Amino acid sequence: MRKTAYGFAFIALLVLGCHKLTEELPTSATSPSPSRAVLTIPIPAGLASTPKPVPTPAPKPSTSPTPDPTPTPSAGKCGDPLPSKPIAKFNVSIHIPGPRWDTLDSTPLVGPNKDFCRAIGYTDGRLFCPVRPEGNPERSACEEYVVGHAMDTGRQGPTWYRNGALCDGKNCANADNNQYQLYAVTSGHYEACSEDDVCGSVDVSR
Repeated sequence: MRKTAYGFAFIALLVLGCHKLTEELPTSATSPSPSRAVLTIPIPAGLASTPKPVPTPAPKPSTSPTPDPTPTPSAGKCGDPLPSKPIAKFNVSIHIPGPRWDTLDSTPLVGPNKDFCRAIGYTDGRLFCPVRPEGNPERSACEEYVVGHAMDTGRQGPTWYRNGALCDGKNCANADNNQYQLYAVTSGHYEACSEDDVCGSVDVSR
């Protein structure tokens, strides 16, 4: 009987102890998920937002002044059609032979331009002609336009040379009232040249 009572007491104690142990066991808590590793890259200043495109500035207009075109030399009283510059050549010849000197004469010729020659009155089909026919009131002004002025005298007309040197007044001399004429006193190679250095020549033997 005592053994039975002890048996029941032992069993009751065992059950009670087991129940107590079960209640004291920790319940399985949901463990927090391990934090994921995040790679952090610092963003440089100015790149955090998309930059606005900067418009290309328009080129500034040049402030340099535009050079004025070279003015056309005045044609004076030489009207249309104007002869072309520079002249084509000088026609130089012995105009008047004389006992003390030969008088040389020079005529500037323009061309080749058949249309110009015909327009001013030369209807024979020539390609080279004077700037105006003899006696035309515009002839002097047109010759000045294409020939210019003599380097030594400053008069309208060509510069005269004898053997490459300016006339000295002894071997040759400029005519008194006409720069297109020259007095050739001694023999030599004579040239008449425009301001553009277009020349014509003649040889004189005395």
